[in-house]
Amino acid sequence: MAKRDYYEVLGIKRGAPADEIKKAYRTKAKELHPDRNQDDPNAEAQFKEVNEAYDVLKDDTKKAAYDRYGHAAFEGGMGGGQRGQQGNGDFASAFSDVFEDLFGDFMGGGRGGGGGGRTRAQRGSDLRYNMRVTLEEAFKGAQKTINVPTALNCTSCNGTGAEGGSEPQTCPTCSGMGKVRAQQGFFTVERTCPTCSGAGQIVKNPCKVCRGAGRIEKERQLSVNIPAGVETGTRIRLGGEGEAGMRGGPAGDLYIFIEVKDHAIFQRESVNLYCRIPVSMTTAALGGEVEVPTIDGGRSLVKVPAGSQTGKQMRLRGKGMPALRGGGTGDMVIEFAVETPINLTTRQRELLREFESLAENNNPEGSSFFSKVKGFWDGMTK
Repeated sequence: MAKRDYYEVLGIKRGAPADEIKKAYRTKAKELHPDRNQDDPNAEAQFKEVNEAYDVLKDDTKKAAYDRYGHAAFEGGMGGGQRGQQGNGDFASAFSDVFEDLFGDFMGGGRGGGGGGRTRAQRGSDLRYNMRVTLEEAFKGAQKTINVPTALNCTSCNGTGAEGGSEPQTCPTCSGMGKVRAQQGFFTVERTCPTCSGAGQIVKNPCKVCRGAGRIEKERQLSVNIPAGVETGTRIRLGGEGEAGMRGGPAGDLYIFIEVKDHAIFQRESVNLYCRIPVSMTTAALGGEVEVPTIDGGRSLVKVPAGSQTGKQMRLRGKGMPALRGGGTGDMVIEFAVETPINLTTRQRELLREFESLAENNNPEGSSFFSKVKGFWDGMTK
């Protein structure tokens, strides 16, 4: 049976560029793969035909010969030495190219990205530090000193892990790639090199201080600037202050996570502060003034309107928290809590009873409530 034209097999026009050839092969290879067509007895033969066509057309020399002589270029005296390769289309090799192209990102880089496997230096890990600050520190900002346990570059070997300043050697197993390849049927599978653990290098004479790691564990002090306006959940990034990199690689970052402690007087909601102020019964009834604290350490005189009830709120503009990175300042909301007097003297009791006997329409909320209650009971009776 005569072989089909290779361009026809891939569904492309003669003279198609390399990227179009590869794209067409990828589509056909996925479509006709035997694992996806187990019920089709012709799938394997068609799959091999596609690989055979791609093996020729992906190679500039073979493609030029095929474009000039057709299938005859690989038969008889015309390049017969390649016939053995062409017989099976160099099946595994051809599909390996596309496998790397399709899955290289997941495997840490394909053939074109092999340089990534040679990475000797590795970036250090990021670190997290949880810091608690007071509400006053969150209001004003603060400078804090913290102790951070971390891994630092070994000064004895300058982070190389090798004794006496000697250089690490290229791993003989992976030739510095950090990965090894194994052929499994149609696929080429990459794995981390077991000898160098992916570093691409080995240390034959390890540093006695860090034992070849290139890093040592140590605690260090850092000064951290806490900006005004931080709140619980704020994250501060200190670039390059994390764990040291391997083999001289860059250090990671240090992330400070802020938690603002609860305050004895103020409650915070975003940039606003809330403060519950006790007011005496007489001040609430007659009106007056109360002195309230502010977060900046000052004092404000607040007027209490006559007849104020528990829960009444007053707002002090600009007495709240500053917004992080600018954007103004919040307010402080005062909420009155009318107090009932306790530990009354005999005379005080007499005066309150006298006041009660004279009170008429002085309790509008109570009168309204009990009127509704009476209506409710009357309705239940009917």
